[in-house]
Amino acid sequence: MIPSQALLVAAGAVPGAWLRFLLVNHLADRLPSRPWGTLLVNLMACFVLGWILPVLHRPGVPPGASLLLITGFLGSLSTFSTLMVELLTLRAPGAPVRLALGSLVGGSLALMAGLALGR
Repeated sequence: MIPSQALLVAAGAVPGAWLRFLLVNHLADRLPSRPWGTLLVNLMACFVLGWILPVLHRPGVPPGASLLLITGFLGSLSTFSTLMVELLTLRAPGAPVRLALGSLVGGSLALMAGLALGR
């Protein structure tokens, strides 16, 4: 990776991580537990990923746009490692299974919806 590519990833990652922090903390007071805020943010990121993929493949889109938006912004907005930690910390019966299924099925549906919108 050349330095300019690393800068594009970093430039996208900072606002993505900041938005994740704001949304998850904002949702923490409105949802039964923190993992559900993470789920909603991850679903949102899946939807945006589906929407933006076709857009980024259109003629005239700068080649660094996917590094900035997908790798940087969406990569830091959504996080698999946080999901894994939250799955391990859920204590309510069935909650880890619901969160895992909600993440996989919901993420797939959100991605497909985004793809349909982006085309």
